[in-house]
Amino acid sequence: MPNNFRVFATCDIGDALDILRNRGYQLEVYRDPKAPPKSLIVEKVRSGIDGLITTLRDQIDAEIFEAGKNTLKIVAQYAVGFDNINRADANRYKIPFTNTADVLTEATAEFAFFMLGALARKLWSAEHLTRENKWGFWHPYLPFLGDEVTGKTIAIIGTGRIGLAMIKKCAGFDMNILCYDPAYQNQEYVKAIQETMDLRHTRGIQKEKTSIEYVALKDALGQSDFVSVHVPLIREGESPTPTFHLFNEQAFRAMKPTAFLVNTSRGPVIDENALAKALKEKWIAGAALDVYEKEPLPADSPLRDPEIEDRCRLFPHFASAAKITRLSPDPEKGMAGRCIQGLIDVLEKNYGGDVKKMPYVVNKEGL
Repeated sequence: MPNNFRVFATCDIGDALDILRNRGYQLEVYRDPKAPPKSLIVEKVRSGIDGLITTLRDQIDAEIFEAGKNTLKIVAQYAVGFDNINRADANRYKIPFTNTADVLTEATAEFAFFMLGALARKLWSAEHLTRENKWGFWHPYLPFLGDEVTGKTIAIIGTGRIGLAMIKKCAGFDMNILCYDPAYQNQEYVKAIQETMDLRHTRGIQKEKTSIEYVALKDALGQSDFVSVHVPLIREGESPTPTFHLFNEQAFRAMKPTAFLVNTSRGPVIDENALAKALKEKWIAGAALDVYEKEPLPADSPLRDPEIEDRCRLFPHFASAAKITRLSPDPEKGMAGRCIQGLIDVLEKNYGGDVKKMPYVVNKEGL
């Protein structure tokens, strides 16, 4: 039977929205590619919508929930992260919110690995050399050499879904892997990867024996050629293991001067002023970032300094930007499909109407 639920989407998430239209939903979509002003979101919520589809750009807090008091039933987040949603406010108003965890795991991990390779092999500098017609001869070590990835040691900081996917890819490049997670150690997964490494070595698939283990943060930073960050953003007071500015001056000084940093997690995990200083003073060899403390990256960001541009790769929150991952209407494959399914579960009372059983609802503890 068609449903006449009213839903407002703060951005167009593609063909998956037709699933709602075909089910009889009254759907309004904000068409401007830029984020809508918060006042507009408040206005739409106050008008009595049942569901709100949001992105990381939208600040969802008590003002929004108060506007939707007694009418708003669900906030469906088109993202894995939900730093923009005030969880305490959502719980206080008893409004569930969902996210799109897991479907972007492989896409994000592979992009993190691509960033790592582009940084280490100096692809940006090499292409500029060619495009600017400055490549005049071949020489064994001029104008510069990059760093190999195969056989090196990488620190995986955060071993949730994306961190584990990154481990899988690094193992394929015969890398030694040092793991650190402030909250949980997945020893079974690490054991399975070690068994795979041992088998590859025994069967002659890789020449050198490699290893993987959990270590303390200082050991992970001090012993690694690459550091890839995959932790959630947790601020002081939110948990015994906060990650806000986990990478500060102290952390950068602990890294090898030949080491590279890659971040596809959350921007505020990195102290950007400290990173710019670390690159300028050559405490580390380079960094590649896909997320920032403030997005979009401000024009006056220290990371834009021309003095470090050859060692600092900057991407536009791009890691999950693959066609299937972003737009597939299949909730097992795409963020759009999972976002829509999470919204439908709540509004149409799937799982017997028990919100705590709905797989994509985040704040089960407040409901």
